[in-house]
Amino acid sequence: MRRLWLLFAQTVTVGLAVLFIVTTLKPEWASGISSSAHKVRSTSSVPMLEAPLSAAPTQGSFRDATRLAMPSVVNIFTSKTATPSQNPFMDDPVFRKFFGDRFDEQQEKQVSLGSGVIVSAQGYILTNNHVVEAADEIEVALADGRKAIAKVVGTDPETDLAVVKIDLDNLPAITLGHVETAKVGDVVLAIGNPFGVGQTVTMGIISALGRNHLGILDAFENFIQTDAAINPGNSGGALIDANGNLLGINTAIYSRSGGSLGIGFAIPVTTVKSVMDAIIKNGQVVRGYIGVEPQDITPELAESFGLKKSNGAIIAGVLKGGPADKAGMQPGDILVSVENHPVTDMADMLNQIAQLSPGQKASIIVLRRNQENTLNVTIGKRPKAPPRPVE
Repeated sequence: MRRLWLLFAQTVTVGLAVLFIVTTLKPEWASGISSSAHKVRSTSSVPMLEAPLSAAPTQGSFRDATRLAMPSVVNIFTSKTATPSQNPFMDDPVFRKFFGDRFDEQQEKQVSLGSGVIVSAQGYILTNNHVVEAADEIEVALADGRKAIAKVVGTDPETDLAVVKIDLDNLPAITLGHVETAKVGDVVLAIGNPFGVGQTVTMGIISALGRNHLGILDAFENFIQTDAAINPGNSGGALIDANGNLLGINTAIYSRSGGSLGIGFAIPVTTVKSVMDAIIKNGQVVRGYIGVEPQDITPELAESFGLKKSNGAIIAGVLKGGPADKAGMQPGDILVSVENHPVTDMADMLNQIAQLSPGQKASIIVLRRNQENTLNVTIGKRPKAPPRPVE
């Protein structure tokens, strides 16, 4: 019993000594604990240390980029009236006598959703043409909870872009980035409203630049490819860089199931800006046109034509009476230069000619029997693309 009491007394003495050192002398390790952690919660039954709010790590975080860009991304809700196909018996007077209006056409309202990006404090919003195409009503919901009815300013089906406008004050316009400085491997963020769940941010990298020949658009394909998750409802939303600047408008995905497989495509901001400016200024996009049917030069065609390089575009057909025909262009010519700018392939040729103004005289170089010929072509106005069928 005496030994137990002595052991207890020694333990108490040691404990008091340690307590004196911690509370009075305050060595560095003790002061470090007290400064780097909050006091334990009095409401918790288990003592826990909590880091102060200011100690939250920011390295590797994209909170600043999303904070800047998210207010500029809106949800777009469109509705259109769909008329069911007419019943074959509706014109039969016998059936109408017995069934009355039962076979009358009924108007059904279809609702779809997408995303958009505020690009101007004046209320201009960029989105995809397929988001607002054939819509009877367009409603825009802002990140701050405000809603407004939007009017279509203009559309450009050939790039799948559209500009709509709302009348609200204090609109947070996004900052346009510089896609020409972007590189494969750069971090990007996609912002939109996938599946209608609400504004969502996903992260990825730029997987490729200048993607074309995908069959998404008829003529002018020049996409940023990314593995940031893009799903239905993201169309028209923003693809931003790590600083929150707009790099592109999310447009399409490659998918076998309808969901993201890590292959998404965005229209680069350079195309977006030129189309937007043209629509706001003229209500439409006017492009140059020479009236030819081009195709890419395959290795087999290059060999058959005796070409050392496969650069350029083969003219498979020339529209009779068109600008190229009047300038003397012929089927079989290989178009290699437009206004002293080399042509790499068919897509590049179409893009270069589209940027020329109707009425402008352009110098176009073609190879004919391996001889260069310079043609002076008066650029025409590209006709409007036929509307796509609406399901």
